[in-house]
This record gives sequence, structure tokens and C-alpha cells, in this order.
Amino acid sequence: MPSLPATFVTDVFSQPLHAQFEAFLDEHRGALNDCLNGLTEEQARRSLVTSRTTLLGLVKHAAFVEKVWFDEAITCRSRAEIGIPATPDESFILDDGDSVASVRRAHREACEASRNAASSLGLDDLVHGNRRGPLPLRWVYLHMLRELAQHCGHADILREQILNG
Repeated sequence: MPSLPATFVTDVFSQPLHAQFEAFLDEHRGALNDCLNGLTEEQARRSLVTSRTTLLGLVKHAAFVEKVWFDEAITCRSRAEIGIPATPDESFILDDGDSVASVRRAHREACEASRNAASSLGLDDLVHGNRRGPLPLRWVYLHMLRELAQHCGHADILREQILNG
């Protein structure tokens, strides 16, 4: 029987809510980054659906999402200042310089920057840089968990098709 995810371990369960959110986020961040494990560059870029969604594109998009919610929302810097695309759809576009290694590294760096940006905030502290207006960090964490869980599911399906196709 497989072991339970780290987020179900008693140590995490008894931690403050902020630490629990971080543990769940990190688990999903890692799972999405790991979807590229053992794949060739061609497999990671392989398009299996009509949208721009590829495994490499999903991880690149996840780095974008980290920057939207933990840089733009917290620092109030514009997407242009951060150096990210204006729209989520554009964040899936792969260029010639994107590789499994470079996209994974960019994603890990974005996640680390996200942890640092949120580390001094409380769950009820408001972030002001989102187009929806001020939002509590708690909402950002919940939204990110929803987004990452959805993309982990997409990645599982794409990876299965690539490896068993």
C-alpha cells in the first residue's frame, strides 16, 4: 500500500494553518514539477490536445501562476515589470530556449520566491496587486491549491498518454 502524502503526516496536521497551506502547496508544486521526470524534450513538448497544453507548458504556466499570485498580487508590480506574459494563455507558449531543465529550474525558483514573499504575511493579511482587488492571503492559498490540483490532474493524464501511447 502506498504511503500517505506528507500533508497527512501528524507533524503537518498539528502545525498552524499557515504551515499546513504551505505543505499542501509544496506537495502540489513538487508533483507538477515531477511530471517531467524521465521525459525526453520531445515527450515534454508533445501536444496531445487542441489547446496549447503540453507537460512542459503546464510547468511553465505554473511558474507564471506563482509570479501572478505571489509577486504581482503581493508586490503590486505589473506583469511587464515582473517579465511575465500578460495573459495565462500566453504562459503556455514554449520558445526555442525552453527545455525540461530550464523550465523546471524556473518553476522551482518561482516557488521559492513565492514562499519568501508570503513568509511574513498572515493568512488574513490582504494582498493588493490582483485585478479582483484586495484579497486575503488565505484566498490566494486556496486558489493556488485549486489551480495546482487541476494542473496536476492534467499532467497525470498527459503523462499517462505519453508513456503508454
